[in-house]
Amino acid sequence: MQITETSDLWWKSAVIYCLDIETFLDANGDGSGDLGGLARRMDYLNELGITCLWLMPFYPSPDRDDGYDIVDFYGVDPRLGNHGELVEVIRTAHDRGIRVIADLVINHTSDKHPWFREARRSKDNRYRDFYVWRDTPPPDTHTQVVFPDKETSVWQFDERTEEWYLHHFYKYQPDLNTSNPDVRREILRIIGFWLQLGIDGFRVDAVPYFLSSDKTSPSESMPGDPHLVLKSIRSFLERRKGSAMMLGEVNLPYDQQLAYFGGEAGDELNQMFDFVGMQAAYLSFAREDATPLKEALLARPPIHATCAWANFLRNHDELTLDKLSESERQEVFDAFGPEENMQLYGRGLKRRLPSMLGGDPRRIRMAYSLMFSLPGTPALYYGEEIGMIEDLEAEGRMAVRTPMQWSDRPNGGFSTTEPRHLVQRLVPDGGSPEHINVARQRHEGDSLWNFIRDLIGLRRTCNELGWGEVSILDQPAPSVLAHRCDLPGAAIIAVHNLASEAVTIDLSVDALTSETMEGDPDGPKPVPFVCVDLWGPHRVELENGVLRVALPAYGYRWFRILEADDLDAP
Repeated sequence: MQITETSDLWWKSAVIYCLDIETFLDANGDGSGDLGGLARRMDYLNELGITCLWLMPFYPSPDRDDGYDIVDFYGVDPRLGNHGELVEVIRTAHDRGIRVIADLVINHTSDKHPWFREARRSKDNRYRDFYVWRDTPPPDTHTQVVFPDKETSVWQFDERTEEWYLHHFYKYQPDLNTSNPDVRREILRIIGFWLQLGIDGFRVDAVPYFLSSDKTSPSESMPGDPHLVLKSIRSFLERRKGSAMMLGEVNLPYDQQLAYFGGEAGDELNQMFDFVGMQAAYLSFAREDATPLKEALLARPPIHATCAWANFLRNHDELTLDKLSESERQEVFDAFGPEENMQLYGRGLKRRLPSMLGGDPRRIRMAYSLMFSLPGTPALYYGEEIGMIEDLEAEGRMAVRTPMQWSDRPNGGFSTTEPRHLVQRLVPDGGSPEHINVARQRHEGDSLWNFIRDLIGLRRTCNELGWGEVSILDQPAPSVLAHRCDLPGAAIIAVHNLASEAVTIDLSVDALTSETMEGDPDGPKPVPFVCVDLWGPHRVELENGVLRVALPAYGYRWFRILEADDLDAP
């Protein structure tokens, strides 16, 4: 595939890096990361090879939910900087070929938002219908709450107006009423505003919740189908900025996720995180058996050609395991989070990957090699490139939201303030900046940082992984996942051993197919090919079309199958 064919749908070839501005770098010494600090580190992200920067919420907020409780969708929190500094960050990123996407939080606001303050004044206030209310006592909804340790119902009684308002998350985050045309118009204005300032797209928070049946009752302008809300947002996005995209947080089974892509039309979300595949990966790691992940990949439904999956092993939330059965979840708990303080809500973990894998560098690198080789777009969470671990003493999800560890200097090089003024304490003990930091790893040739940089560089040369047709290759070892991604004239084969014992396998390598020429009645044809080891790189000889692969414990290999005439092409 020519590079010109991939540039418009850039998200299918991207490498995404998620960060929270307030924990990345503090430039003014007040203890909180800021936009000035992020701008200083743009060359770092460029050197690492990142092509898409995902910014967690930077909007004004009481900060009771780490910025996801918003009081002004058009603002920048003064703790982080101002609009001018944000535009400088976006421009600096664009100069380095890095696109910038922002969190779009349209399921709820803070209860301090002016809209909700007005809505609570009276039942006939013009902002009343910006939220969802009921005038009769709600039924028991404790099974619907997102945070069962904090809330017992998705409805909260408001004493002033003596009605209940809907909140799927915390009670101080009332849900917006997306069936209200005025709310939908405001959402489009918010999107248009940030696109005008240079944002390249959005990571859309909590998508199934703002399309829930609780708040999308039929109206004249939105007759019954909640997905029309998402379709209208996608249509507006493309009109305002044709290259913009939406990456959705949709933690649902595959068959339900398909609807959020827009089905056959592909006219809703451009990308979605593969929560099912992520959870299957951890079950496979726990069992040292590739079968669960293999089954998840085979279960992925076909999606529109403009859409893509986003693959990840960690993000800013709990490591949810809610799509596994109770017994499967317990297997993962036993392997990676056996202590109660490592678990969250009985359904997830509050740990980072290196500590879950016992700090074994072989296993950690295999896991990231696997994630980057899966069909779709890889997404990293800040600190993963150096193997940062969690602070188990921090509450809930904050365990993995500690400051970035830049060096072994005071405060890990994150800030010059006194430690007591930091936005959050640094990871202590064996995970502290004294032991894990960017400065040291950049100068150690065999460090995780250098491995991740090389892995990103390799992934960026493999359009087959973002665009190709995936197949699982037959082989006898249950601990091995061997998969292939094909484009006309080229393919990638990735082989990963999830077990602590070495294994050798034989893979039958089918011929490549040529591109179909217009008017050719015979369709694509087999073409002569060669095999190259991408971690070498060197040519690998096949015996009667069979590729023999020797894998050490937690070993991995990537191969490219390409037309013989292309072997020496630049």
